[in-house]
Amino acid sequence: MNQAIYLDHAATTAIRPEVIVAMTQAMTEHYGNPSSTHAFGRQAKSAIELARKSIAQALHVSGQEIIFTSGGTEGNNWIIQSAICDLKVTRIITSRIEHHAVLHSVLAVQEKYGVVVDYVNILPNGAVDMTHLVTLLSENQKTLVSLMHVNNETGVITNIQHVAQICKEHQAFFHSDTVQSVGKMALNLQDIQADFIVGTAHKFHGPKGIGFVFVRKGLVLQPLFFGGEQEKGWRAGTESVPQIVGMAKALTWAMQHLEQEQAYIGLLKNQVIFELKNHFPNLKINGENTINSILNISLPLFEKKYDMLMFQLDMKKIAVSRGSACQSGSSKPSHVLKEMLTELELQLPHLRISLGYENKPSEMSTFVNELKNICHV
Repeated sequence: MNQAIYLDHAATTAIRPEVIVAMTQAMTEHYGNPSSTHAFGRQAKSAIELARKSIAQALHVSGQEIIFTSGGTEGNNWIIQSAICDLKVTRIITSRIEHHAVLHSVLAVQEKYGVVVDYVNILPNGAVDMTHLVTLLSENQKTLVSLMHVNNETGVITNIQHVAQICKEHQAFFHSDTVQSVGKMALNLQDIQADFIVGTAHKFHGPKGIGFVFVRKGLVLQPLFFGGEQEKGWRAGTESVPQIVGMAKALTWAMQHLEQEQAYIGLLKNQVIFELKNHFPNLKINGENTINSILNISLPLFEKKYDMLMFQLDMKKIAVSRGSACQSGSSKPSHVLKEMLTELELQLPHLRISLGYENKPSEMSTFVNELKNICHV
């Protein structure tokens, strides 16, 4: 096998050629400082505002509600810290399957401010226990609920429209980490009454190092850092025009081709599941109601066969993962699967296969055959 096979799109994605063209043009033509009042600055500022408008349109919100950041981690940290300091939240309800950008931020504010933290139960299929969420919210306390839309390890989709409704009924703020769903699912924030969401461009074929936060109109947050009046004074620092333009182009393109690309990715997912089950009949798929692009499996193998599995796949030029790229160096069991599986099931080898529009049916077959050969089945 000569061609490398990339099956780790939940970790990051390749930049679309159309995005590279847009970014190159921005670097060439819009190099002025957007805060400058001369023509060069005004051109750069105009490019930013056009990008902001296109992102807002994709989400069915106003441009004033979109704030640019460096990515998902910054956005999640900012919202969680500001909820305590600015919105005077005294309790956070989250889950133990969130990305560490949320989990660790929650622990930090708990230690620093003494905020109460409650964790909603997770069902064996990876879904949030909505009944338990309602029970937790029945306690009358100023609360931020932070629940992700699509889990980055299992791909399980949470009905955030329902969560938002529950939060409104209990006068709670609702923040959703939508990093894995922006650009891969339709998000209408007129229907989904979340107060805050977070996105990052490199998950939907845009550049790394740029993201955005949606802050519902009427809510006011204080900045994480100071030194400039950029982004309405909410996010100091000279804006990166090419990255912002690239993110907007990537999201616009993703939404224009959403139905076609996601249907194709769904076919690839069905193919790889079918072929895997042919060779691994006792294979377990972790999670139900999952996004097309993510598949998390437990292989019916002895643990010792897993020791070199990732390395051997890499040697075959096949890129998959065990879970979150941010925790790929950890030898600990997945904190997500720990909430879903039994102790015995946790000892089995797990793989996350995440697909993109560039993948081909032949790559699915090659991956399964190589995995079969490595595992000697």
